[in-house]
Amino acid sequence: MSDDLTQYDAHALSGALHARRFSCRELMQATLARIHRLNPKANAIVNLAEDAALLAQADACDAELARGHSRGWLHGVPQAIKDTGHAVGFPTTLGSPLLRAALPAQDSLYVARMKAAGCIIVGKTNMPEFGLGSNTFNRLFGATPNAWDPQRSAGGSSGGAAVALALRLLPVADGSDFMGSLRNPAGWNHVFGLRPSQGRVPAWPKPDVWVAQLGTDGPMARTVRDLARLLDTQAGFDPRAPLSLATEGGSFVPAPGASVRGLRIGWLGDLGGHLATEPGILDVCEAALQRMADAGAAVEPLALGFSADQLWDAWLVWRRALVAPGVAAVLATPGAREQIKPEALWEHDRGSHLSFGDFMQASTVRTAFVAHLCGLFDRFDALALPVAQTWPFDRDIDWPREIAGRTMDTYHRWMECTLYATFAGLPAISVPAGFDATGRWPAGLQLIGRPRGDAALLHLAAGYEALAPELLARRPVDAVGDPAA
Repeated sequence: MSDDLTQYDAHALSGALHARRFSCRELMQATLARIHRLNPKANAIVNLAEDAALLAQADACDAELARGHSRGWLHGVPQAIKDTGHAVGFPTTLGSPLLRAALPAQDSLYVARMKAAGCIIVGKTNMPEFGLGSNTFNRLFGATPNAWDPQRSAGGSSGGAAVALALRLLPVADGSDFMGSLRNPAGWNHVFGLRPSQGRVPAWPKPDVWVAQLGTDGPMARTVRDLARLLDTQAGFDPRAPLSLATEGGSFVPAPGASVRGLRIGWLGDLGGHLATEPGILDVCEAALQRMADAGAAVEPLALGFSADQLWDAWLVWRRALVAPGVAAVLATPGAREQIKPEALWEHDRGSHLSFGDFMQASTVRTAFVAHLCGLFDRFDALALPVAQTWPFDRDIDWPREIAGRTMDTYHRWMECTLYATFAGLPAISVPAGFDATGRWPAGLQLIGRPRGDAALLHLAAGYEALAPELLARRPVDAVGDPAA
């Protein structure tokens, strides 16, 4: 069967399935055919379930529709879960050989909500080991190349999800974001990725629900409407995650005719030269901002007004404090240290020496930074930064040691631009901004919204989306050399 059905976005699929224009089985057949054709080289989806089992689930979905019953808007839609999330029946490996058989006893809460909306889980999406570093490779499954240039990195840690979206292996995808892990791969693969407000998508089950709030799950999609519909599904208060947010009002889906007119955007750029940035990145972001300015948005260059060095030092403390316990749990396995990537050991070893005083001092800096940003949002509706400070780099290197002649002192310094939204708990979205001079490598523009301003940020993104139809219509050449659309 033709795989034309894989070109639909999730909203269109939902409407067509519920109208019975084609069946859930036909959609599953088309999806599996495309996965089997492209995924051997793309390596975006791992631990793929057996075809027969997935087709049986699709048949069950068809039978329910025939009886007039729908589970929800994702009824019968194939979905693969990022390998950080628990999906019963699939190992949660975190990209580590030590966890290759780690079968969860229950779904992650956001996965349970997606299942309740009707999706069929076909497998997991690939990621870096333990989600560390924005380059999707690990010793268990190997590397996932960029959808636009297989010699380049897909980004990460939601790299498998972004590539699966770009190559039409999935209509919509979930991911998670600690230091740009939804935003960076979205930017590098020309799709949308939203880091929701802290607490918007509850994390459960988790060993800690009080302090470990820097990472969050969230949606990725090829359209803003799909992104918002998936957030509708994932979001909402749960008492087991006591810091989670209740959904205020209705849907996060922007109303038709969303516009950027009258919105005020502060352009932070490279923070006055603080962020080492490859040539061309700022130009592409400024071109995207110019589209919005031409449509009536007020775009103003803006200084951060807070010590970036002080923020970086505080960030390192928080990151190590939260990463180290997870690595320590795996290190308890005999012989584990020799099988864990050096960056994870670096985080663990430095984190194990932190004192509570160190942590509280860093928390004080973080608190002052949030208060400072609240002052900026008295003047602006959104703040803008690049999504990454480099173009997609060679997939055979772990991480760039130098950018624009400046040495990177850690494995994640090159993505420093993503920490500000994370540290402040703010919603941030990556929108496709453009390509390098050769047209091969995508870049994203990062838009950061007000506290708990997810809906307003999605409205801004939808307004931008309406201004760039030709840019957003561009498709990668797929992993076997055929056009992806």
